[in-house]
Amino acid sequence: MNRLLANIKGDKVIWAVVFILTILSFLAVYSSTGTLAYKYQGGNTAHYMIRHGIFLLTGLLLMYLAHLLRYTYYSRIFQILFYIAVPLLLLTLLFGLNLNDARRALPLPFHLSFETSDLAKLTLVVYLARMLTKKTQEIEDFNKVLLYLVLPVFLVCGLILPANLSTAALLFTTSMVLIFIGRVKITYIIAIIGLTVMLAGMTIGILFMMPQGKQWRLDTWKSRIESFSKKGDHQDSYQVEQSKIAVATGGFFGKMPGKSTQRNFLPHPYSDFIFAIIVEEYGLVGGTVVVLLYLILLFRAVRIVTKVPRNFGVFVAIGLSFSLVFQALINMAVAVHLLPVTGQPLPLVSMGGTSVLFTSLSLGILLSVSRDVESGEENELMELADVKE
Repeated sequence: MNRLLANIKGDKVIWAVVFILTILSFLAVYSSTGTLAYKYQGGNTAHYMIRHGIFLLTGLLLMYLAHLLRYTYYSRIFQILFYIAVPLLLLTLLFGLNLNDARRALPLPFHLSFETSDLAKLTLVVYLARMLTKKTQEIEDFNKVLLYLVLPVFLVCGLILPANLSTAALLFTTSMVLIFIGRVKITYIIAIIGLTVMLAGMTIGILFMMPQGKQWRLDTWKSRIESFSKKGDHQDSYQVEQSKIAVATGGFFGKMPGKSTQRNFLPHPYSDFIFAIIVEEYGLVGGTVVVLLYLILLFRAVRIVTKVPRNFGVFVAIGLSFSLVFQALINMAVAVHLLPVTGQPLPLVSMGGTSVLFTSLSLGILLSVSRDVESGEENELMELADVKE
């Protein structure tokens, strides 16, 4: 154990944030899966706790291994994985598991599934970081920007869009942030956003003209917006109401761990609305701590960026940290009814398989960047010591 701890490098604050979120995830998932256990596992409440615990431990191991590898190697690795992720997205769209009229995952043995969008999100961010680093001169030309940057973004987001609008929008926003930081001309970015709006408008118009039952998830998108604006009567309205009850009854210190009542009424309290359960059980104090943990994660990532000597490390650190924190803020905003229901899990906290694993891998890569920064600072200190001697 001491040898393992000695080999843990990188930003210690990020490691602390990860461990706190992991412990909170274990407690929150165990508390919020009681109804699910009685419905599907004959009352065996330990089933989902053990299952989620295995994913969390696997994720921590994956994070540890990922942070040991020098982050520059991920440039080539994820270029290859990007070319694998795109066909997998297409395969999922055509033959994936049909859950709630959406095909988001491929079936795996042992009643498991693989959400290909989780792989695509990570690979696209690293791929863009690679292109922004290697094509510095080419991105002065708008046609090259379209070819090297915009086309991959449109391709991945377009394949995710039919089944998961919120994930596609989140990934597109992250990509635009990366492209902006990559010093692409602001006029180009405005043109890209204008092109995106035009294509989205055309797509929605075509869907409206299609007969009922063949409009993909247009009805779901409409109902969520109507539910958010209090004009609709949909399942999402019930979810939001139950979430607001959980938040309101949590008070300042909460009902204490395991004392949630809304977990029995709130759909998906262990994933999409786990933040509401956290606030109900741990109160305003617990909810504030969770928000601060994600903001600390973003702050430490920005701090790493200011010290990274290579552009690739800068883009990877910003892209991955922004994606995770932005997703977390969206999940929490939905729980308190600041945004329409999106279905985004709370990173590293919500129950999940591929979500937990790829979040852990993302954090492992971020820690690899910080590990490289640390080793660089140590070398500088050693050189200064040699000079003084």
